[in-house]
Amino acid sequence: MSESKTQITTYILVSQKEKLKALSGKTRVPISEYLREGIDLVLDKYREELHTQKYLPLD
Repeated sequence: MSESKTQITTYILVSQKEKLKALSGKTRVPISEYLREGIDLVLDKYREELHTQKYLPLD
């Protein structure tokens, strides 16, 4: 079963949007999927830092 999603609003650089749009057009992968993947990469990079806080469970 997939995890539910929530909406957020954020700003990215125009150049980032253009590159994501071009990539999405070539691969037919939605921009939102690339954004979620990028967020996962950042969260993985800082995983240890996140789990030093008591309120976040270790996966």
